[in-house]
Amino acid sequence: MRLFTATLATESNTFAPMPTSLAAYKEGVFLRPGEHPDDAPRMCTAPLFVARQRAAAEGFTLIEGSCFAASPAGTTNRADYEMMRDEILDQLKAALPVDGVLLGLHGAMVAHGYDDVEGDIITRVRDIVGPKVVIGVELDPHCHLTKVRVKAADITILYKEFPHTDVSERAEEVLTLVLATLRGEVKPVTSVYDCRQISSYPTTQPLMRAFVDKVKAMEGRDGILSISIAHCFPYADVEELTGRVLVITNNDKAKADAVATALGEEFVSMRGKTIPPYESVTGGIATARGHNAGPVVVADPADNAGGGAPTDNTTILRHLIETKAESAALAPIWDPIAVRLCFDAGVGATFPLRFGGKIAPSSGQPIDAMVTVTALAPDAWQSFGPTKVPLGDCAAIKVGDVEVVLIANRTQALGLEIFRNLGIEPTERKIIVVKSTNHFMGAFGPIAAKVIYIDSDGPLSRDYRKLPYTKVARPIWPLDEVTQPGLIL
Repeated sequence: MRLFTATLATESNTFAPMPTSLAAYKEGVFLRPGEHPDDAPRMCTAPLFVARQRAAAEGFTLIEGSCFAASPAGTTNRADYEMMRDEILDQLKAALPVDGVLLGLHGAMVAHGYDDVEGDIITRVRDIVGPKVVIGVELDPHCHLTKVRVKAADITILYKEFPHTDVSERAEEVLTLVLATLRGEVKPVTSVYDCRQISSYPTTQPLMRAFVDKVKAMEGRDGILSISIAHCFPYADVEELTGRVLVITNNDKAKADAVATALGEEFVSMRGKTIPPYESVTGGIATARGHNAGPVVVADPADNAGGGAPTDNTTILRHLIETKAESAALAPIWDPIAVRLCFDAGVGATFPLRFGGKIAPSSGQPIDAMVTVTALAPDAWQSFGPTKVPLGDCAAIKVGDVEVVLIANRTQALGLEIFRNLGIEPTERKIIVVKSTNHFMGAFGPIAAKVIYIDSDGPLSRDYRKLPYTKVARPIWPLDEVTQPGLIL
């Protein structure tokens, strides 16, 4: 038995001011066949990682293709996308004949000329391998679960957790179901219910936690092979932007339709109830300073690199500095130029530095301050569940009693290492500010005395009605009050 695997992934914010080119993939994940490290999966490469571990024991040959992934930003350059896609497709052609294909994709990638990148890739893979080869796909729940891609694949499974701590577990499920299908043990059939809604669904909040736990308990019983909840990625203007429920059963379409409908209707009933409360910058920081215990973790979702934001907004940081906050640390500010200047100055140097506020009006004004370089970390990493995420060169600076982590590779705050790499111990600070929507909760939630969400003036508005959509199919909530949810596959 022969399986082919590859990855091509990013999350595209079509409203973002930063285009995504090949350089962004080279800064993130840019691995040719056989180059993937053995220590941990990288962004969207979990299918390759788990298949490599299981190949010998389960009697299949794994042919590894290239893996390309970039941190979320704007639309990908068309020529660069086609180059990466065609490289993977050529590798697949060279690997023929194959029995199965495992694809690690994101699900919200957009390239110029391709609003449904994943649909394009999976369809082209199907054209190459024919109808009998089993195609398994792993996607992020912040995806556009388009009809084209679901029809072209045999098995599509999304991460269940937000923060995405279960990427390896879901990749294991994809591989297990692909192998079971090839061995004739199951015959997967799929149904999809379109909920016609745009929202955010952190599984660290009670309502979504209970919903996901219910879904997980249903899998493996009564012929239900897998259930996935597509949250959608709100910051992409594409036609099939919406929340959807996908159910795979063992050769029972009626069962799949019934389960998808029931869960879809329940998901619709949760509208407006899954998002945590948000405070203003002034109010949120005041609440953090007034809390008796620490650390208080303050999240800034509006400037989250994981949603395609620059991560150089200065509003919260400026407020901390101007109000002379004590025992406060913030990460990250993406500013490669400032990082370079700190490396040039050296640890212990005190010098005038302009940092942050560079990319767009929503970045705020740069901060000009006399800073002290407290630590430097070349080529650093942070963890995110089982994966490793590159930070590039990092510098820690101090302004008054406020510590700031500057990074060269744009990403959000995910693991405690983003501070600890630079000698900042989060558990010993009163206020920890993280630029992240909810992924930070995997590492920072367990150490937090309290978590506060702030709606700053960063580019990722939490009110989706303010986004200038032109392509999204209407009606859809909350842009429209009356919608028409229902089965679409």
